[in-house]
Amino acid sequence: MLGNAIGGGGSGRRALILVENLSVPFDRRVWQECTTLRDAGWTVHVICPRGSKRDTEPEAVIDGVRIHRYPLRAATGGPAGYLREYGSALWHTVRLARKVGPVHVVHACNPPDLLFLAARWLRRRGARFVFDQHDLVPELYLSRFDRGKDLLYRAVCALERRTYRAADVVLATNESYRDVAVRRGGKRPEDVFVVRSAPQIDRFQPVPLEPELKRGKPHLLCYLGVMGPQDGVDYALRALAKLRDELGRTDWHAVFIGSGDAFDAMVELSRQLGLTEQVRFTGRIPDADLVRYLSTADVCLSPDPRNPLNDVSTMNKVLEYMAMGRPIVSFDLKEARVSAGDAAVYAPANDEAEFAGLIALLLDDPAKRAEMGKIGQERISGPLSWRNSQASLLAAYASASHPDRAGKRPRR
Repeated sequence: MLGNAIGGGGSGRRALILVENLSVPFDRRVWQECTTLRDAGWTVHVICPRGSKRDTEPEAVIDGVRIHRYPLRAATGGPAGYLREYGSALWHTVRLARKVGPVHVVHACNPPDLLFLAARWLRRRGARFVFDQHDLVPELYLSRFDRGKDLLYRAVCALERRTYRAADVVLATNESYRDVAVRRGGKRPEDVFVVRSAPQIDRFQPVPLEPELKRGKPHLLCYLGVMGPQDGVDYALRALAKLRDELGRTDWHAVFIGSGDAFDAMVELSRQLGLTEQVRFTGRIPDADLVRYLSTADVCLSPDPRNPLNDVSTMNKVLEYMAMGRPIVSFDLKEARVSAGDAAVYAPANDEAEFAGLIALLLDDPAKRAEMGKIGQERISGPLSWRNSQASLLAAYASASHPDRAGKRPRR
């Protein structure tokens, strides 16, 4: 058993971060957490899946962080596919955790809400458990599968409760998630810390615009992010069809950057809407090309529809648009307004015609676009900066490591 962790510093301390959703360091939030802890003196290990095109080595040491990766086949075919994926991930996680050995803190990132099982095993050996809640999985289930509150929904709710119950400390990505941890999870307010995701400023530095990226049109529209069923790319495409057909605007070219399990369906929808000549899907691209597109974009799109998950989630793409000084069109979601403020304009939830109208409005008003872009950059360098999140993360680890927690069970 490890001795009791003391104080807020990490000198000589070992942390193990568990991730299933993405490889590391491709998962930018997790990588920022890793380097923040490393700089505070922690020895950091990560267990995560291998990537398909990057992060493919079984084991790597990058900038002092040791990463252990396992093979994982992404789910297909609905909930049953996810059960297979998560079962395999859990088995590999426990296998590799045994290899890492004793740690002072085990830090599990969801989804899924199954990693508490590995964390609980480590907790019995003296580790404290930090739950990093990236997603509200019950809301994710409702928003993604449209099956209602069925048996599987009740199962994911039960797993979330078990995860909260096991955790010494919870990291929430925004105040809405913090409220859920306190209200639904029964956590004490002092045990829940808001650690907002924030873009890496050195990754998002504007470069001179490249008019050729507009494909001969006066304006470039840009979408950046994951393309899953709940991400609203279909809403964006239908809005662009309305922009062309109902508003008569053909003075734009649009690029959709990113990938996901809805990618092929979105390419097909674009074809069905007759947008093939005006819309380009790039897939995932290198950072240098991403910055070129965002630097040239006149308007950026955040078309996430209102659903139980999106309304209370912070969208990384919104923060990245802001870092690049780009004006945003978004649906009116609670946390979208918290993040973007006046850096975005907001269409009524899921109203594609109004979304198209706001795109047209911004295309016709370069002064407003410039003002919105400046507001976004100021917010990213100020209240939404990673500096604030670093302080909150280290405070969470200090709380989890406090000697008073030794031998105590988490509050139920």
